[in-house]
Amino acid sequence: MKTAVIGTGKTGGAVLELMGSEGIPFDSKHPPTVEKLKKADVAIVFVPETAAEDIVEPLLNSGIPAVWGTTGYQWPQDLNSRVQNANTQWVIGTNFSLGMNLVRKAIEILGRGAELLKHPEFHIHEVHHVHKKDAPSGTALSWEQWLGRDADITSSREGDVKGIHELHIRSKYESIHLKHEAHHRELFAEGAIWTARKLFNHSDIKPGVYKFESFFDQLFKP
Repeated sequence: MKTAVIGTGKTGGAVLELMGSEGIPFDSKHPPTVEKLKKADVAIVFVPETAAEDIVEPLLNSGIPAVWGTTGYQWPQDLNSRVQNANTQWVIGTNFSLGMNLVRKAIEILGRGAELLKHPEFHIHEVHHVHKKDAPSGTALSWEQWLGRDADITSSREGDVKGIHELHIRSKYESIHLKHEAHHRELFAEGAIWTARKLFNHSDIKPGVYKFESFFDQLFKP
């Protein structure tokens, strides 16, 4: 599976390291073109939101499936129809940790069950490295969405933290804590590669844009 790895920063670099000779690197000095992208079977994209705009069109025109790990970018409203017209599939995720999707199931249960608690309050706190520009993180916003409740979201930027997310539900008589901590960026790279291989091996997936969590649920049956 030849893979165009667009963005060779911290996470993109981890993707390249794990993929070895299967990875074809692209960055600002070697930008992707339609012709070069067509030589790949699939693309994995980890670029800042400021660079995403320049990647969308070449990827659409190449027609290859893509896995996007960009956060903080305002996607075009007609993106799904454009991806469908290109007869390809895009998977967009705020966090490609496979373990995070197990956490998602727990958060959804907590959100539904919170009605049993007396006047519950919800707080989500996330910590990332000092170079992460968007705050709160896309994952923290996803946690609130999975919870289905309005939550107070706070952020910290410290050192080279890969990603810590914690949910605190406090009621009059008790507190519930749920925490996920990433130890290595290979975690996100591994999940993105898992997704890319699923796209490559399942040609029956309908064209369009998928959120990573819905794609995960569609392909992973415990």
